[in-house]
Amino acid sequence: MHLEILALRHQLAELQRRTTKRPRLRTADRLLWVMLSRAWVQWRSALVIVKPETVIAWQRKGVSIVLALYWRWKSGGGNSGRPSVSLEMRELVRQMSTANPLWGAPRIHGELLKLGIQISQATVAKYMVHQRKPPSQTWRTFLDNHVQQLVAIDFLVVPTVSFRCCLSSSSWPISDVTSFTST
Repeated sequence: MHLEILALRHQLAELQRRTTKRPRLRTADRLLWVMLSRAWVQWRSALVIVKPETVIAWQRKGVSIVLALYWRWKSGGGNSGRPSVSLEMRELVRQMSTANPLWGAPRIHGELLKLGIQISQATVAKYMVHQRKPPSQTWRTFLDNHVQQLVAIDFLVVPTVSFRCCLSSSSWPISDVTSFTST
């Protein structure tokens, strides 16, 4: 009898509290209905604001959340995964890669191992300062550098007397780059 009065009063308070058509139930409201469904056999008869299937779904979801929390606690509580790298270690890797620009990650990793510092090569590569590559040459520079090796080739389609098409090519060395590039 007391559980029925509690359920009815709770629904009445929820209906008075709502500002829209649909009641917005909080986590505490859902938890109350899950507890009532476990403790009281006739809980479905007093339920008005939601369907009984909704309460059963909340109960199933709650069980899965409880199991997830249990297994998170059981497996270490968030202490899993790769350990974090200290700020001093990151700065040391950056300093070594800046001071020795020709060294790659394997070389820096080997030097750190010689110093007795246990760190993976992938971590070294992640925290290295990557040097900017010099810009590549322009087309003008390329043509100036290779003018002696360039050959111009032209393909021509020549129709014959019997209206067949022949493919012809002609080639000649390039002696003046200025005719191909604009200044």
